[in-house]
Amino acid sequence: MNEHPVHIVVIEDDQPIRRFLRVTLEAEGFVVHEAETAGAGLTAVGNRKPDLVIVDLGLPDFDGVELIRRLRAWATLPVLVLSARTQETEKVAALDAGADDYLVKPFGTAECLARIRALLRRHAGSAAGPAQRYAFGDVAIDLAARLVTRAGEPVHLTPIEYRLLATLIRHAGKVLTHRELLREVWGPSHAESSQYLRVYMGHLRQKLEHNPANPRYIVTETGVGYRLVE
Repeated sequence: MNEHPVHIVVIEDDQPIRRFLRVTLEAEGFVVHEAETAGAGLTAVGNRKPDLVIVDLGLPDFDGVELIRRLRAWATLPVLVLSARTQETEKVAALDAGADDYLVKPFGTAECLARIRALLRRHAGSAAGPAQRYAFGDVAIDLAARLVTRAGEPVHLTPIEYRLLATLIRHAGKVLTHRELLREVWGPSHAESSQYLRVYMGHLRQKLEHNPANPRYIVTETGVGYRLVE
């Protein structure tokens, strides 16, 4: 038995889905707290101090995107959105509001659990302080030394390419929207300049991926942004 079980608040008004999530998560050893409305969900998060929150966007009292915004005013815990909304604009709105990841209903149990584990790992890592070394495939990055190698050979990155890679590493496993990446790498005045992002992401893939046309690690979330796969 885990001495410190992981607590998850599920904010979902659909009872069968809530029941399914409870059974699935409790089978994995998580402690589940349920809320049917956005207001009850905010109260549950404040009282329970969970390790992760799962949010549906279509809630009866107010929208899940607004819930995430309010949550982000005082909480840094990971937020996973589960929603039947499939439009890219809806996904972008939730991620820009502060969600860490987004799964479209219906979703597979294995994928849902994998996303939860990735978010918990990333949050635990950030709470312990930023890692100075990171690796994927045959690429290794020493953030303290600003050194990038591939198969042991140094890789030259321009300052912008390096900032883009470092940003992806800081948020590894999380979907970063175009707007978030542009703000962090280029600054607020370039928040709409997505053509810059496509060009430099292409450069990074050419230098770090074995098959840049079909990347394995720096992946595109179509119409939304990019994710560095953990």
